[in-house]
Amino acid sequence: MNKNEILKEVIHHIDIKSIDSTSIIEAMKRMSFTSRDTADAADILNKMIADQGCTVFLTLAGSTSAAGCMQVYVDMVKSNMVDAIVATGASIVDMDFFEALGFKHYKGSYNADDRELRNNYIDRIYDTYIDEEELQVCDMAIHKIAASLDPRPYSSREFIREMGKWLVTNSKKKDSLVQVCYEHNVPIFCPAFSDSSAGFGLVRHQWDNPEKHVSIDSVKDFLELTKIKMAAQASGLFMIGGGVPKNFVQDTVICAEVLGKEVPMHKYAIQITVADPRDGACSSSTLKEASSWGKVETAYEKMVYAEATSVLPLIVSYVYHKKEWEKREKYEWTKMLDAK
Repeated sequence: MNKNEILKEVIHHIDIKSIDSTSIIEAMKRMSFTSRDTADAADILNKMIADQGCTVFLTLAGSTSAAGCMQVYVDMVKSNMVDAIVATGASIVDMDFFEALGFKHYKGSYNADDRELRNNYIDRIYDTYIDEEELQVCDMAIHKIAASLDPRPYSSREFIREMGKWLVTNSKKKDSLVQVCYEHNVPIFCPAFSDSSAGFGLVRHQWDNPEKHVSIDSVKDFLELTKIKMAAQASGLFMIGGGVPKNFVQDTVICAEVLGKEVPMHKYAIQITVADPRDGACSSSTLKEASSWGKVETAYEKMVYAEATSVLPLIVSYVYHKKEWEKREKYEWTKMLDAK
């Protein structure tokens, strides 16, 4: 098979606005196992949104954006359900920014012949395909943005904001998360930004400009994110996957303490994960375990052990159609962080 024959079925992103999951979530409240956990998580997220004064952090790890949930996150931002995002570089660059350039993800098979895929320059994400040649265009777009900036250290949040600004006039798809967050002043942090397509573009930028170049300051990321936590009255976490984004945002409570500021633990916390806690990790500890570190309150916490694409649309659709987001204050934390 040639590349065009393999890359023929495009992944379509689910629209939670057009699907009202209220009735199924209400039914799941009367069930058990993952169904009841999912319904509990939907209720907690709704409480989080309804709590005036609560800043909502969304964290993204894994490949849900490539798998069809990209529009879910966009709609959360556009509906004022999210005030800041902490994500892997892949979620933001290789998936969202990539599609903003006009490229697509494609339906594939987990049982594919990976040698055949490699011969066609196709990368596989379980049962989803991405064109490696198009990813390299993404690399060079990052290189181009970096070349346009003053050569200095940037937080990933500052650099991603420049990506959003660039997309306003250069995007092929207008509804990308990077551009929507730029337009709504919702900051995006990628504490491991170079572990993505952005890393290749920035390496090329520094190779071409060894004396004066753009670099990414992850410590500045941590400080900026902690500034949001210190300014917020209360905070809630909606975490897809775990890993660095999850631990990074939880650690803001401890970081504030190190800075001499006493802040409350995160009041609400939800994690959707398939990770196992028995190896001491669960992709950065269970939420109850995080409470022992002084990071998360346990009154409103829920671990949902499920593959995220199967439950995330149900949870967010439920909250969207409850319409508590219509009453929320808009924080626009980017304005605070950009103020000199």
